[in-house]
Amino acid sequence: MSEIQYTDGPLLEASKAFDTVLWNDSSDLDELKQSISFGGVGATCNPAIAYATLSKHPEIWTPRIRAIADSNPTWSESEIGWQAVKDMSVEAAALLKPAFDASNGRNGRLSVQTDPRLARSAKALADQAEEFHHLAENIVVKIPATKTGIEAIEDATTRGVSINVTVSFSVPQALEAAAAIERGLDARRAAGHDVSRMGPVVTIMVGRLDDWMKAVVARDNLFIDHSALEWAGIAAVKKAYGIFQERGYTSRLLVAAFRNPFHWTEFQGGDLVVSPPFVWQENVNNSDYVVEERMSRPVSEYYIEQLRRIPDFNRAYDEDGMTVEEFESFGPAAKTLRQFLAADNDLDVLVRNIILPAP
Repeated sequence: MSEIQYTDGPLLEASKAFDTVLWNDSSDLDELKQSISFGGVGATCNPAIAYATLSKHPEIWTPRIRAIADSNPTWSESEIGWQAVKDMSVEAAALLKPAFDASNGRNGRLSVQTDPRLARSAKALADQAEEFHHLAENIVVKIPATKTGIEAIEDATTRGVSINVTVSFSVPQALEAAAAIERGLDARRAAGHDVSRMGPVVTIMVGRLDDWMKAVVARDNLFIDHSALEWAGIAAVKKAYGIFQERGYTSRLLVAAFRNPFHWTEFQGGDLVVSPPFVWQENVNNSDYVVEERMSRPVSEYYIEQLRRIPDFNRAYDEDGMTVEEFESFGPAAKTLRQFLAADNDLDVLVRNIILPAP
């Protein structure tokens, strides 16, 4: 990584001042290189982001997808597309390997998400997670925080896979996922395996929780101070973070799905991961923001009181607000899973248009 020229600004300053680390919310190689120059030490991805990256660079990926298809004449569109995603992930992981080695596996991770079409089978998710785990030493695998996903998370962790919990928006989901990871780590230790270089993280998709609160308020004609709606995700992360610290969970929280600048500023100083899209990183780094510790500052009680008027906020915020069985049907979870499934279909169409162009 010696060729990286670090870029001064709030992002790099924050990475030097705090345990809070920056990951790029994309595995696009050009964006990732620039994010590393800002102090970035990881990257996350999902089906929608992977599709966007492949679509953004047709000059690179059209011939590569065609070559994959030519080399594997019996493969389906889905198999071809997922091979392209795996190839892209391996190349991105190589950029992050120096940070992985320097942190003994805590950072320098590249996320690969399991196929959402496998979401009904814990074994299929864990098997694919193990496959992705072997793509590169510094891969972390995304599994959704559903009832089936929680089972897969524990199983995959027991097999030695570092997990990035996804499709997660709430305190109950984060706690169940962290506990499942802890059980998997305990089982692995009991079997005599070293877990010191595993680097699990538990995502809370802050902006998607905010989006859902806004949708519910509009749907149900709730009268509240709308400025509070920018703070639902932040409140959930800060609540979960305190419990993680109390219980001593190995996993770190990861903040994703940015919608406003608070989704970066409010978590500085915490021992967690912030994963903004690259455009947000540029926005922050080009600003005159003065870096300060804000993780320990609680969300205003006024905002909490306003948000408490929304039943789904209470479900997301209270430790026992949802059962495991309810995770998949929680509004933002169902919406996100459907979006990821649609991205899989989009990837199939992209491959189809390359290997069988319209006449």
